[in-house]
Amino acid sequence: MKIVINREKLLGPLQQIIGAVERRQTLPILGNVLLNSNEGVLSLTATDLEIEMVTQVETTSTVDFQTTLPARKLLDICKALPDESEIEFDIEDNRVLLTSARSRFTLSSLPGKDFPGLDDIDELQSFEIPQGKFKSLLENTAFAMAQQDVRYYLNGILMEISPDQLKLVATDGHRLALGEYKISISIDEAKQIIIPRKAVLELSRLLQPNDRKAKIILSQNHIRVEIGTLVFTSKLIDGKFPDYNRVIPVDGNKTLVVDRESLKRAMSRIAILSNEKYRGIRLTLTSGNLSIQANNPDQEEAEEELSVDYDEGDIEIGFNVTYLIDVLNVLESKNAHIKLKDANSSCIISDSEDSSNLYVVMPMRL
Repeated sequence: MKIVINREKLLGPLQQIIGAVERRQTLPILGNVLLNSNEGVLSLTATDLEIEMVTQVETTSTVDFQTTLPARKLLDICKALPDESEIEFDIEDNRVLLTSARSRFTLSSLPGKDFPGLDDIDELQSFEIPQGKFKSLLENTAFAMAQQDVRYYLNGILMEISPDQLKLVATDGHRLALGEYKISISIDEAKQIIIPRKAVLELSRLLQPNDRKAKIILSQNHIRVEIGTLVFTSKLIDGKFPDYNRVIPVDGNKTLVVDRESLKRAMSRIAILSNEKYRGIRLTLTSGNLSIQANNPDQEEAEEELSVDYDEGDIEIGFNVTYLIDVLNVLESKNAHIKLKDANSSCIISDSEDSSNLYVVMPMRL
């Protein structure tokens, strides 16, 4: 059987779902994409058994079929073909011949009936949110997620849904990022779920910075996000996220206001001579002045001073410079607000114009 499809119609959807295909997998078929044609609609599915992505393409074909092809090879072929070229698929039992103009490719295939999929989900709650807002919420908190922590519930983002707002929280035990968005959700009481790290990163990539709505569907063990014709499904992390409110300091009595870009650049320069393993820097605050210092085991030192809006008593405190720069990278206003108490207490960093995001960074002993 043969079908013909335009390169552009196939390339975009393949690029969308390729993130679900692991380069190394235990089951060979997980390296494939499922192609399912039914009544002129071609459905493409990829999964790693933790996340699943399904998208659809309209075709002129009236042939119904189901097969799987090596996902990355198919994507690379589509990328390499000329713009607007037509691709003809000639499907046999265990081989598929791709022809485009004078190019021919023969790919091995595996039966579509053997392709694994995630279980059907039973919808418990659903709501819609602008794609751009959900994307920024994810990106503004994702950097604080843990990576391969034995406390598996930290390797993701907490989503807390309540009737009047949506909160996202991430922490690796040394820092915490929190973002919130006012939204009306039809739910009787607050609910918490933990979205795994890979799902967070893939959703950040897939969501577009616009006002078009994404539909979020929650079940007992899954989250599903519908973005246009794309349906993204992920298993949830089964665990209890720590009470994040307990680590947000409420008694910071010293407020520093500083130009965000100037502080970020100064810290990036000072970080060059910080200890490569611990990345510690020392902040010394006096009236109207911030001194940033770093040294390393090679007896090298760096120091820089900035004029700041501060007049609440001298303080000296150490931080991991990478954690501070990560926060400054996601802030958006001209000035950063930093609340401090003493050398042994965490600081809170926020935008001067937007209180919906806040960041907590624990101090270091230097």
